[in-house]
Amino acid sequence: MTTTSIATTARPSAPPLPAARGPLSSAVLAHLRGDAVELARADAEAADPYGDDLQLALYACYELHYRGFDGVSEELEWDPALLALRRRLEDRFLAAVRADVAGGDDVAAEVEALLVEDVDAVGVSAHLKRRGELWQLREYIALRSAYHLKEADPQAWVIPRLDGAAKAALVTVEHDEYGAGRPERMHARLFADMMLELGLSDRYGAYVDAAPAAVLAEVNLMSLFGLHRALRGALVGQFAAVELTSSPGSARLVRAAERLGCGPATVGFYAEHVEADAVHEQVVRRGIIAPLLAAEPELAADVVLGIQAAGHLDGLLTQHLLGAWSQDRSGLRAPLDAA
Repeated sequence: MTTTSIATTARPSAPPLPAARGPLSSAVLAHLRGDAVELARADAEAADPYGDDLQLALYACYELHYRGFDGVSEELEWDPALLALRRRLEDRFLAAVRADVAGGDDVAAEVEALLVEDVDAVGVSAHLKRRGELWQLREYIALRSAYHLKEADPQAWVIPRLDGAAKAALVTVEHDEYGAGRPERMHARLFADMMLELGLSDRYGAYVDAAPAAVLAEVNLMSLFGLHRALRGALVGQFAAVELTSSPGSARLVRAAERLGCGPATVGFYAEHVEADAVHEQVVRRGIIAPLLAAEPELAADVVLGIQAAGHLDGLLTQHLLGAWSQDRSGLRAPLDAA
C-alpha cells in the first residue's frame, strides 16, 4: 500500500483588531474582545452613515464572515446581539445610499452610461496617469488592498442566490478572478505581489487603520449586497459597475505605473485587468444581467441601485483622495510605514 503526499499551505493569519473610531466601533470591538458591553444601547440611528465610526463598526462585523480577527472567537460570527446591531448599521447605511442616488429601473440606460468613456474624466486613475506621483500610487494601492486582497470574495456570496445562465456566467467570471485554477494567478495574489514590489505590506488587513471611511464604505457595500439574498440584484449591479469600468481604468493605471518606473508586478496586475475585464464586460452584460432580468424582471430597480451606489461611493473616495493630494498631503489616516 502506498501513501500519497498532499501539499499543504499555511493557514492564512487573521489580522489584529483595528483601533476604534467612535462609540459604535468601540462597542463592537469591545464585544469582539470579550468585554461586557450593551450592544443594544449603541445608537446607530444617530451616526453619520458615511462616517468613520459606523463604517468601521460595520466592517468589523462583516470581517467575521471572511478571515475574522486574531484572538476573536469564530463563534461570534453568528452572535445574535452582534447581528442585531449589524442590521441597524446596515439599515442606516443603506437608507443613506438609497437617498443619495437617483434610482429607477432602466438597467439598459445605466449600463450604456458605464460604457461611455469620458476622455476628460477627472478621477484617481486619470490623475495618476497624467501627473500622479509614486507616493500617491502607493497610497492608492494600500487603500485598495482592503478589497483586492479578497478580490471576488464578496461577489461569491451571490452565487447560490442565482440560477441557470446567470449563475453559470457569474461563476465563469469568478473562475478567472481566482486564477482559473492556478493559485499564483489569483488576482488577490497578483495584487499582493504588486504590493511587495512597491515596498508595501501584503498582510491581509494591514492598512485598515489607515483607510478612511470612504474606503471601508466601498468594501462594506459589497458585503451588504452579497450577504442579503433580497439584495442579489444590487450585488449584480455593483459587480457590473466594477467589471464594465475596470478595463479603461486599468489601462490608465498601466500608463501610470510605466511612467513612474514601476516593476513588472505593478504593470502586470493592471495589464491583466485590461484584458480580462474587457472580456468580463461582455459576459456580465449578456450572460448575467440579461438572463437574470428575463427570469426576475422585478430585480431591475435593484440592479440599478447597485450600479448607482457603486458610482456614488467611488465618487466619495475620489473626492477624498484628490482633495488631499491637491494640497500635497496624504489621503490616509495613518502613515504607510505604521503598518
